[in-house]
Amino acid sequence: MKLRDAVGAIQNSTSIKYNLEELYQAVENLCSYKVSPTLYKQLRQVCEDHVQAQIHQFREYPLHCVLSFLKRMNRCWQDHCRQTIMIRSIFLFLDRTYVLQNSLKNTNIPPFSVYKESFEERFLMETNRLYAAEGQRLMQERDVPEYLHHVARRLEEENDRVISYLDQSTQKPLISNVEKQLLGEHMTAILQKGLSILLDGNRVMELALLYQLFSKVKGGLPTLLQHWRDYIKSFGGEIVGTPEKDKDMVQDLLDFKDKMDNVAQGCFNRNESFINAMKEAFEAFINNRPNKPAELIAKYVDCKLRAGNKEATEEEMERILDKIMIIFRFIHGKDVFEAFYKKDLAKRLLVGKSASCKLSKSMLSKLKHECGAAFTSKLEGMFKDMELSKDVMIQFKQVNTDSSMSLTLTTYCSIHLPPMVKLQEVFKLFYLGKHSGRKLQWQPTLGHAVLKTEFKEGKKELQVSLFQTCLVCVSQQGSNQPLEGELRRTLQSLACGKARVLNKSPRGKDIEDGDRFNFNNDFRHKLFRIKINQIQMKETVEEQVSTTERVFQDRQYQIDAAVVRIMKMRKTLGHNLLVSELYNQLKFPVKPGDLKKRIESLIDRDYMERDKESPNQYHYVA
Repeated sequence: MKLRDAVGAIQNSTSIKYNLEELYQAVENLCSYKVSPTLYKQLRQVCEDHVQAQIHQFREYPLHCVLSFLKRMNRCWQDHCRQTIMIRSIFLFLDRTYVLQNSLKNTNIPPFSVYKESFEERFLMETNRLYAAEGQRLMQERDVPEYLHHVARRLEEENDRVISYLDQSTQKPLISNVEKQLLGEHMTAILQKGLSILLDGNRVMELALLYQLFSKVKGGLPTLLQHWRDYIKSFGGEIVGTPEKDKDMVQDLLDFKDKMDNVAQGCFNRNESFINAMKEAFEAFINNRPNKPAELIAKYVDCKLRAGNKEATEEEMERILDKIMIIFRFIHGKDVFEAFYKKDLAKRLLVGKSASCKLSKSMLSKLKHECGAAFTSKLEGMFKDMELSKDVMIQFKQVNTDSSMSLTLTTYCSIHLPPMVKLQEVFKLFYLGKHSGRKLQWQPTLGHAVLKTEFKEGKKELQVSLFQTCLVCVSQQGSNQPLEGELRRTLQSLACGKARVLNKSPRGKDIEDGDRFNFNNDFRHKLFRIKINQIQMKETVEEQVSTTERVFQDRQYQIDAAVVRIMKMRKTLGHNLLVSELYNQLKFPVKPGDLKKRIESLIDRDYMERDKESPNQYHYVA
């Protein structure tokens, strides 16, 4: 009776009439007399009756008073927990002996089943419903950066909720529900709506959060990977596929590659799949426009390696060249690069306009490492030719005392220059006397001279090109010249620039047909030696076509050689197998139609023949 009164007092929050130690001893005595089952059954019934009485007050609670309901429910739960602790302290002996040993025997309800069946299942269902509606609504109302931060905040709140008052077993299904409804159901929409915005704006914090969140959801990273690949192809395709922006193409590619590298490294956790996808995307879009990227990369390198390019130190230039090599690596038609780079390198070497021989040779080494010795053999030959030229000129000067002019020998327009004709003939006799079977070609467009000229103001020295020299000399007699190509540019440099050593009539910045020119005796300048820059001639369409055509012809020869080589070894081969072998051996992109034309050509020239019974079967003709 005293135990029942004590439990009632605890449940009603009134004072207990008996000493706690006395009550504890009473429980221990009852257990000693083997009445533990009865004691436990009676205690359980009293507790259940009390809980039912407490729950009854909430059944008809007004629905509009939600906050008040929750506060009262929370207070009731806190009271229940405090009361249960006090009751257990009295019945501790019963708990440690009988209940602990017989808990499964004395109840039909397994541990935690009340929590799971009566609370967790309903709680997870309602949570799922809540976040499903919230995801649908916020995807319409908010932009992607805001939405991602909201999802991260929700996940943090739910994790805190588990720590605060939920059982640990609820954490995994609860967080899974949030991730599924706020992320899993909207992955494609999030990426379509916001990935390009994040990447365009270089929103590295949100990109890192995006990767972190998508890594939690099934199929999240593969979906992000595909959209990342598509973005690179689309953005890069705009860079390469817009002819109006060709001037900035290479720099834009380098900047874009740097940006994507930073995203992959800093936001996407250096994920190898994302890095490989980026490489595949670059290779795809850069080859969607054949030849032009290779040509422009060659010209970009030439610009960087020209003398007068003071924008970077040698160490910085090495880093730039390394980045260029990464872009170069994506190109399929590397022979186009080689053709344009060779042409520009020849001009740099001939006029001595390389910013650094060390850098030029470093670039050559990078190309050799990437493409092999065969690719760079002709380029290396140019450097050897320049060394040979120096040796030949030393020998020539030893037998020729006229040192007022110098020549550079190259393996590479003819123009009649009276002051140089005699020297050219002397050198020609000297050179051909040492080497038989060779031919000399002069490159006057690359020559330069110092003209000692007298104006009214006094004597001056003009540092000019050979073409400028000729026009200054001719203009002293006065002349009306036919204005074409090189002539027009050269006249513009002499008559329309800052140092106008020629007078143009009528005056103006541009050269027009009918303009007249004469020597400017009134020319004035504060310097004694004046360098008059030649207006740089942009590569003509004809030159571009010529270089591209040479590449095309070289490819025809390579295809022919590869076909003959394969057929000589295999003797007989079907068309499809031959084409497959050619794709494996050729190092440049080629279309099936082009291969078919070369095969037909070789058949016409009797290098191979068709099988009489099977037209798609070829035989090598020895």
